[in-house]
Amino acid sequence: MIRTLSLSADLGAPAVIAACALAALGVGLLAIELFRAHRPRGVSVRVALSGALAALGLLAAVLRPVSVVSTGTLVGPKVVVLADASRSIDLPGLDGTRRQSLERALAELQKRGNEVRLSLYSFGIGPAEPVAPLAVGVSPTFRVKPVLGSDLAAALESVARAADERPAAIVVLSDGRLDRPGEVAPGDATRAALGQLAIPVHTVGLAEAAPRDASIRRVLAAGAAVAHQPFSLRIEIGCAGGLSCGDIPVIARELRDQGQPVMLASGVAHVVEGKATVELSMTVERAGARILEISIQPPEGDEIPENNRRFVSIDVGRDRVRVLHVAGRPTYDVRALRMWLKSDASVDVVAFFILRTHDSQVQASSDELALIPFPVDELFTEQLPTFDAVVLQDFNAKPYGLDKHLKNLARYVKDGGGLIMVGGQGSFIGGHYADTALADVLPVELDKGRQASASDLAWFSPHLTEAGRSAPVLAPLRALLGDELPDMPGANILGDARPGATVLMTHPVRRTPNGNPMPILALGESGSGRTMALAIDGSHRLLFSDFAARDAGRAHGAFWDAMLGWLMRDPRFEPAVIDVKGGCIAGEDTTLVLRPLSGQKGEATLRVVRLGSGDVVRERRTSLDGSGKPVELAAGTLDAGGYSAVVEIGAGAGKGPTTRRDFACEKGGDEWADSRPDVARLQAIAAATGGKYVRAEAAGSLPLPPATQVAAERQVAPLLPAWAWAIGAAMLLGAHWVVRRLGGLV
Repeated sequence: MIRTLSLSADLGAPAVIAACALAALGVGLLAIELFRAHRPRGVSVRVALSGALAALGLLAAVLRPVSVVSTGTLVGPKVVVLADASRSIDLPGLDGTRRQSLERALAELQKRGNEVRLSLYSFGIGPAEPVAPLAVGVSPTFRVKPVLGSDLAAALESVARAADERPAAIVVLSDGRLDRPGEVAPGDATRAALGQLAIPVHTVGLAEAAPRDASIRRVLAAGAAVAHQPFSLRIEIGCAGGLSCGDIPVIARELRDQGQPVMLASGVAHVVEGKATVELSMTVERAGARILEISIQPPEGDEIPENNRRFVSIDVGRDRVRVLHVAGRPTYDVRALRMWLKSDASVDVVAFFILRTHDSQVQASSDELALIPFPVDELFTEQLPTFDAVVLQDFNAKPYGLDKHLKNLARYVKDGGGLIMVGGQGSFIGGHYADTALADVLPVELDKGRQASASDLAWFSPHLTEAGRSAPVLAPLRALLGDELPDMPGANILGDARPGATVLMTHPVRRTPNGNPMPILALGESGSGRTMALAIDGSHRLLFSDFAARDAGRAHGAFWDAMLGWLMRDPRFEPAVIDVKGGCIAGEDTTLVLRPLSGQKGEATLRVVRLGSGDVVRERRTSLDGSGKPVELAAGTLDAGGYSAVVEIGAGAGKGPTTRRDFACEKGGDEWADSRPDVARLQAIAAATGGKYVRAEAAGSLPLPPATQVAAERQVAPLLPAWAWAIGAAMLLGAHWVVRRLGGLV
C-alpha cells in the first residue's frame, strides 16, 4: 500500500496550474504594493505574511487537496547476472576459492530479490547459458561444469540480442581473467558488444590479490614442426604473488607408449619483473600427433603446482617420407617396388641391393665388385631413427650381420617407426627372423622349429578377407580390380595373425597349424609403430602381366601408395577419425567422438591407453550402422598426462585395422596457466557503461534500478470537507483585511 497526496480530486492539471498561477500572481502584486507603500518593516512583514496565508487558503478552498491510497504489487526490473564458468574460478580467491567468492556474491544479490528480478546465466565460450533460478531462502550454489575459455563479449552480445525482455542492468561475476574483452580498451569492446542496449554493467570481483605462483603461461611453436628437422618452442613463464623466482629450469620431454619420457631439450628462464621467455630447440623423429611434456622447477612457496607442468600435443609433419629399402637380390618384385618408390616425389628412398653374400665365390676383390659397402652397423644404429619406414624385401638377416641389430629394429618400431617385410626366399622364416626380437613386432607368428617350411612355390591367387573388402587401405586397389587378384608365384609360410593384427588377404588352400587360412597380407601395431607382412614376392604382377594390362598397371602404384600411407597413418586409409570433444581436462569427464567412414559397420571397440605405462584405463564399445554418423563415447575422468585412444572396428575375421589418436590431459588447462586476477579490466568495463565495481562481499550494495509498483486499487479521501476549506479561506482573508487596516493600507 502506498499513500500519496493530490492537490485536487476533480480538477484537471490545466485548472490546477491556472489556480496556482493566480495565487502566485496575487502574492506578487501584494509584494509590489508593499514595496511602493514604504511602510515600516514590521508592518510590511505582517501584511505580507497574512496575505500569503490568505492566498494559500483561497487556493486550498478552490483545489480541495485529497489523500490517495494505492494498493498493488511491486514489479522489480529485470537484472541479468552473468557468472564466470571458466576453470579459473576454482583458483584461490577472496577467503577461499573464486567459486566460493562467487557463491557469496550470489547470496548477497539474492537478498535484493524483492526489489529486482534476477536472471542467472553462466558464460564461457559462446552465448550465455541460463542457470537454475536463485531460490529465496536457499543458500546459492554454483555447480555449473567448468568450461574452457571466458568470453564475456559473446555473453553480452547474446543478452543484448535476445528476443525476450530487455534487462535494466547486468551484473558480471568474474575474476577478470577474460578472453574477451581483452586487456586493451575493454570498455570500448564492452559497449560494442552491447550494441544499442544502453544499460549499466556492474562488475563483481571474485579475487584481487594474485596467489604465490610460478607457472607455464603459454607454449608456442615457432613455425611448423617437421620430423627429423629442428624446430623451436617458445615458452612463457610467469611469476606472481610476490614469489621470488630468479632463474627457473625448463625441460621439454616427449611421451612414448612405454617407458619414461624422452628428453628433447632443456633451458633456464631468467625471470625479470614477473615474467620470462625461453626458446627450446628440439628435433622429433616421428611424424603425427606427438605429446610433449613441458615442466619447470618452481621456487619454494609455489601454491599452485598443477600449472608447473603442461602437456602439449604437437602435430609433426613430414617434408618427405624417408624410407630405407633393403633388398637381398635384384628380382622383378624388388625392381618394381624400387621404381615406384623412386617415382614418388613425396618419398625420399635410400635403397640397398645385395648382389652377393660373404660366401659367394668370385674372382675379384670386394672393391671391384661393390659400388659401396653395405653399412649395416651405421644404418641400424645411428641412422635408423631418421627413417620413417624400413622395407625388408627378400633379405636374409644372418649373412649380413643384421641379426645382431634386430632388437634395435624392433625398438625402432615400438617407438613409432614403420616396418614392411615383403616376401621372398630370404624373408620371414627363410631369412632367419623366426624366434627373434623382430618377429615379436610382426603382425604374424613364425614357426620357430628347425624343420619349419619357409615357402610354398605353388602358384595361387590370394583371397580377400571380410576385413580386406571393407578396409580403406585396400579401397584404391579394389576400385581398379574389384575382388579379383592376379596369380602369385608362391608364398612364404606364415602362422596365425597375432592378437590385434588384421588379415586382409589369405591363401586359398594353405592353413596355419591351428587350422586357420594362412595370412598373405596382415597389418599390425606394436607400441607406437605399425608393421605390415606381405608373404609374396609377386606384387610386380600388378604392374606388368596379362592381368595388369586391364588397368594399365595402375594397381601396383595404388596398392603400395595405400600400404605406405597406412604405415604413415595417412587419414585417407584410416577406418575412422577420433576427436576429443572440448579438450581433455584432468579430473573432469572426457568425451571422445568417433567419426567412422561411411560404410563402416559392426562393433567398434575404443580403448584409452596411458602413454608411458601402456595401461588400458578405459574401454568402450558401440555399434556402427554404416551411415558414417559421429558417435560420442564417454571416457570418464582421466588424470593429467598423455593418452592414446585406439579404435578397432569389427571382430574376429572381420576386424579391420585399428586407428589411434594421441591426446593430452591437463589440470585446469590454459585457464590455470595464469592465476592472476584482472581487477583493472573489471573496473574499466564498469566505468565504460556507467556501472560500479565492488568486491564479492559487497555485491548486495550495487545500485540496481528501483522496483515499479503496479496498482490494483486506488482510493481517494478528502483531507477536509469542502465547507472547512471555505471557512478556513474566509477566516484567512478576514485576518488579512484586519492586518491591512491596522497597517494603514486600504
